[in-house]
Amino acid sequence: MIGSARRRLAALAATAALASLATVPTAHADAPAPAPNLATNPGFEIPTLPLADWGSIPGWHCAAGEDAVTAAARTGGSALTLTPASDDSTGQCAQTLAVRPNTTYAYSAWVRGSYAFLGASGTGHDVPPAWTASTGDGWQRLSTSFTTGPATTSVQLYVHGWYGQGPVSVDDVSVTGDRPAPAPLTSGVPTSDPVVFITVDDGWTRDPAAVRLIADRKVPVTAFPLPMPEGFEPDYFSRATAVPGSAIEDHSVSHRDLTTLSPAEQQAEVCDARDAVTAHYGTVPTLLRPPYFAANADLQQAAANCGMTHLVTANADFGWGASSTSHPGGVLQAGDIVILHFTDTLASDLQRALDAAAQAGLQPAALTDYLH
Repeated sequence: MIGSARRRLAALAATAALASLATVPTAHADAPAPAPNLATNPGFEIPTLPLADWGSIPGWHCAAGEDAVTAAARTGGSALTLTPASDDSTGQCAQTLAVRPNTTYAYSAWVRGSYAFLGASGTGHDVPPAWTASTGDGWQRLSTSFTTGPATTSVQLYVHGWYGQGPVSVDDVSVTGDRPAPAPLTSGVPTSDPVVFITVDDGWTRDPAAVRLIADRKVPVTAFPLPMPEGFEPDYFSRATAVPGSAIEDHSVSHRDLTTLSPAEQQAEVCDARDAVTAHYGTVPTLLRPPYFAANADLQQAAANCGMTHLVTANADFGWGASSTSHPGGVLQAGDIVILHFTDTLASDLQRALDAAAQAGLQPAALTDYLH
């Protein structure tokens, strides 16, 4: 195994030159504001998110057993340190970022150690990574760029070491370029189709009677579970969304009021919840249900950076035995979004919502068919 690692190093050294040390330009009073950094948790300063069961470094997902956060940072209090676990591992850490098609992005990070690599995959064009064989005793800035393809809406950013080599530290990641447009906020779908949309949040109580009712009535359900109950019983949410047209979407990691957080923390909450759904179910969420329906402009942008197309609230609530809508008389109307919760009353709550829809001449429909 050691010989194999040495051959890899020799081949690598023979085919590429060392990345050069970047210089930092002098700031001027009249200099334009720096471009927004699109990366999630770029300085590795955000601690483990409350209720998270998906990764220990918000925004980043690393090879099992190979990720750590150390206080030996270039700036701030933390940096990522990754160590390949064996001669067959690079110790890669990565994150998924939403981008615009046909757009050029600059990607950089400061690294320390031997054989550090920085790159992006899924861009629509093959781009070799930036790398260095050694940073000596200090930090070195690696820089690259990539241009997205005509149909590219997300890329995977990665950093890694090399087979059988020692630890690599990474700090102060930067990704700049055109951001996706902010995700709009919607409480109902503007449509004349005779449809309503059933959504169910959280997941702390998982009643099998509700799943049977959903299956019997063939109700397309848009579920917004949290990562922790997803992890407790992922098959439950698969069964709850087995009817065609159903989907499992994003509800943040911790269920905090996201408007009380910084934009960086908002992005980590949304992106990590997205990644939890993707890991558990193999589908990528595009809708965010903001906890408590609390939203602001920063959250709309953070959600878009995570690939969300809409922030979804509701204009009808049939949860916990209640029945209310935003319309006079409480009658459901075409395009209404109904909110329910995974509680011990979900089966009866859902039955009341379906009865109210039928009385109004409406049928449950797939929300993702109407919100793209």
